[in-house]
Amino acid sequence: MNFPHLPHVFLLMLLLSALSHAEAENITKEVEESQQPAYFDRLAAERKSSFDPYIITPHKMTYFLPISYTNNINREAYEGEGDFADKLNNIEAKFQISLKIPLTREALFTEGDSIAFGFTLQSWWQLYNQSLSRPFRETNYQPEIFYITPLDWQPFAGKTNLTVGFEHQSNGRTQMLSRSWNRLYATLTFAKDNYAISLRPWWKIPEGDKLTTPDESGNDNPDITDYMGHFELIGVYKWHEFEFAFTGRRNFKENKGGMELGMTFPLTGKLKAYLQYNHGYGESLIDYNHYQQRIGIGVALTEIF
Repeated sequence: MNFPHLPHVFLLMLLLSALSHAEAENITKEVEESQQPAYFDRLAAERKSSFDPYIITPHKMTYFLPISYTNNINREAYEGEGDFADKLNNIEAKFQISLKIPLTREALFTEGDSIAFGFTLQSWWQLYNQSLSRPFRETNYQPEIFYITPLDWQPFAGKTNLTVGFEHQSNGRTQMLSRSWNRLYATLTFAKDNYAISLRPWWKIPEGDKLTTPDESGNDNPDITDYMGHFELIGVYKWHEFEFAFTGRRNFKENKGGMELGMTFPLTGKLKAYLQYNHGYGESLIDYNHYQQRIGIGVALTEIF
């Protein structure tokens, strides 16, 4: 499998994202609410710039990890795909691109609320695997639509907001390699000074039982919440020029879940070094029921949170 144009497209998207993020940071400096937590400063800057046709607004992180090592590559999922599974490398590249588009300009119910469309793409690329023609092992697509509003609740002299949305996540594959699910979620975020905490419970929309005939449609992963749980807890802390992040998922009944640790620090200009560590289940859709540890190093073009 050869995709000769994809690296060029990827680099172009990274460049656009970097430029848009740099512009958004310049606008942040102009925001008068300088006593706000950093997270809300960024949201205020995005509201000022989101309808500028020359700015692409970041959603989640955009990063590129040229080195991403796992101690347990998922070969079982690719059984029946010839010798593909046997030739997989434990070292690959990983990247994520995430953007959002505002759908409303004026307030709907409260001051500062809005509806937006978001799209996140994650890919695990066997970049160093010449014997398999350097394929993209797994790519996850995650479109979502959500409503976000600030809240009057200000515990511990911090600030809060609420996000409610619908998201679809799929790997775009067919038959035995297909993985997908649909979720309704609500996210409560608390931010103060240089840290933020976010709790994000979700409800998986039922899709029926898995069908055993691969040529027929059905639920590709009926037990996904056993491994991914029903919520996500995110914590972010900024110390001087360093940013630290924790993301955890857990199903306490099944005693399964996963976590991700991240750290960024400046390199040059707007470019940040990014270290990422994953442990447990669910790093990607194809790996939702596969236990592994993974560590990656690369660059980030946006803030962690």
